[in-house]
Amino acid sequence: MNQVTSGRLVWFFLALLTVPTAIFPMKVANGQTNVFAEKANAFLAKAASDKTSAVAVLVASDGKIVFQGAAGQADLEKHVPATVDTKFRIGSITKQFTAAAILKLAEEGKLKISDPLAKYFPDFTKNKSITLEHLLTHTSGLPGYTEKADFYSRVTQPIKPHDLINWAKSDELEFAPGTEFHYCNTGYFLLGEIVAKVSGKSYAGFLDSTFFQKLGMKSTGVYDNASPPTRMASGYSFTENKYQPALNWDMSWAGGAGALYSTVGDLFIWNEAFHGGKVISRDSLKAATTVYKLPKGATASMSYGYGLCSTTHRRLPVIGHSGGLQGWMADLLYFPEQKTTIAVLTNAMPGAPEMNPQMISRTAAGKFLADVIAKLPPRNVDKTIDPKSYADYLGRYDYVSAVMEVTTEGGKLFAQLTGQPKFELLPESKDHYFWKDVDAEVIFQRNEQGKVTSGIHTQAGSSFGVAKIAEDEKVEAADLNAFVGQYQYGPATMTTSVENGQLFAQLTDQPKFPIFSKGKNTFEWRVVKAQVEFIIDSEGVVTAARHTQNGTTFDAPKK
Repeated sequence: MNQVTSGRLVWFFLALLTVPTAIFPMKVANGQTNVFAEKANAFLAKAASDKTSAVAVLVASDGKIVFQGAAGQADLEKHVPATVDTKFRIGSITKQFTAAAILKLAEEGKLKISDPLAKYFPDFTKNKSITLEHLLTHTSGLPGYTEKADFYSRVTQPIKPHDLINWAKSDELEFAPGTEFHYCNTGYFLLGEIVAKVSGKSYAGFLDSTFFQKLGMKSTGVYDNASPPTRMASGYSFTENKYQPALNWDMSWAGGAGALYSTVGDLFIWNEAFHGGKVISRDSLKAATTVYKLPKGATASMSYGYGLCSTTHRRLPVIGHSGGLQGWMADLLYFPEQKTTIAVLTNAMPGAPEMNPQMISRTAAGKFLADVIAKLPPRNVDKTIDPKSYADYLGRYDYVSAVMEVTTEGGKLFAQLTGQPKFELLPESKDHYFWKDVDAEVIFQRNEQGKVTSGIHTQAGSSFGVAKIAEDEKVEAADLNAFVGQYQYGPATMTTSVENGQLFAQLTDQPKFPIFSKGKNTFEWRVVKAQVEFIIDSEGVVTAARHTQNGTTFDAPKK
C-alpha cells in the first residue's frame, strides 16, 4: 500500500542516484513519438523476460496514447505473459480515488471537509479535533495501523472494517492534528468507510457507480481475495536474486487506503477525466492538488494535497502518487502543462532494481519531454575549497531507509549509500555538495559550535533532512555479528545482517532497513517507532529478539 513515509521516499531517491542511462536513451522531440515507442519497447525487452515478473508502461499526451506495452510474466508458475490488459493491484494510488469520492460527496452537500472525524465515528473520543481534511492530508496525528507490530502476522486473513477500526481507535495521537505530517493509512481507511456511511453504498459500490462505470474503466475495482478478477497478475517478491510468491494481503485490510486494482489503460482514462475536470469540479480539483500548509516551522516529507502529491520533476510541475504493497509496485504521474500521463505497474515488491516504477516513470518523462524539460542546472566546482575541510563531513548519515557514509580518498570526498557504489561529492561552496551526474545535492548543517550535525538532501523537487549518526551509537562490527541470524516473527522471519559496520533487519517480503544502537543489545528502527532487544543467555549466546512497537512487546526466538 506504499506507506510513502519519508523512508520509502528516500528509497526512491536512492534508486535515482544509480538510474541506468540505457533506459529510453533517445532524446525525443515532438512528432518523434514512433522513435520513443521503439526505444521504450527495447527497454521492456531488456528489463523483463519470461523468467521475470511483469511491468506495464503507458505514456500519453494530449489525450492520445503515445506508447503502451508490457513484458515479463503476469504469473511465473503458470507461464502467463503480461499484456497491457493485465490487471495489477495499485496500492496507494487508491488514495486519490478515495479523496475524489469524499470531494464528490462534499459537492453534493452530503458532508464537509471540515467535519470532525467524531461525527462519523463517535468512538474516537481521544481524537475529537481531527477533521476529514486532516485525514486527507496525513496530518491527523493518528498512528498507522500498517505500522503495528502484529500487522503482518494478521494481514493475510480477512478482517471486518469495524474490527480494524476498533484495533486503531485506542491509539494515542503522535501529534496535535494539523501540526505535522505523517503518512498514515489509517486516515484513508477511515475515509473509505465514511464514503460508505454517507453514500449508503459500499466503498466499492460507490466508486463503481460514480466513477468507473461512467468513465468506462472496465478493468478497475476493489480487489476481493475471494473472487479475484480475470487477467489478474500474481504478486512476487524478488530477494536474493530469485522470485517467490509475495505475502498475499487480504485486501479487506486496505480499503480506502489501497484496495484497488487496475490497468495502465484504465489509469490513463482516469487521469484524463480527473485532471480534465470531468470527475470533480474545478474548485475541488484545485483543492486536491494544492499542497496542505503546515504551521510555520513545520516541514513535511511530501508535498501532499488530497490523495495526491504536487511537486516538480526537472522543473516541470507534476501531480501523482505511487503505490506499493508486498508483491506490487505502481506509479501514476500527470504533467499538467504538457497534459502528459505516465503509468507504470509491476507485480513484484521488493522488485528488481531495473523494474522500479518510479525510476521508470521519471526516466520516461525525462526522455519523452526532453524538448521542454529543464536541463540539469549547471554546476560549478568551487576549486578554492581546501580538501582538508572534508574531515568535517566524515561519518554516517541517517537516510531512514539506508545509511550514507561519507569518506575521503586521494583528496576527494565520497558518499556511499547502503547497497550502492561509492560516488564522488563535489563542492559548489562551503558545506554545499552535489553529485555529478544526477540532479541531487546535500547541504551540510552545522550547530552553534560549528560542528556538522546533519544535512539537507534535495532531489526531484523535494528535500528532506538527514541526521549525522553520533559515534557513540556505533557498535563495532565484530560485536554486531553476534546478532546476525534469523528470528521467528510468527509466520514471518526477521533476518539480520551486517554491512559496512551497520546492522540491518529484514522481515519476510519487506525491504531491508538499518537498525541503530540504543545500548549494548538494543536497537531501533527509524522508519517506524519500533525497537528490538536481543536476549542473551548465561553463556553469552543470543537466543531471541524482543520486539517492542506501539505498546506491544513479544519475543521472537532465534532459529
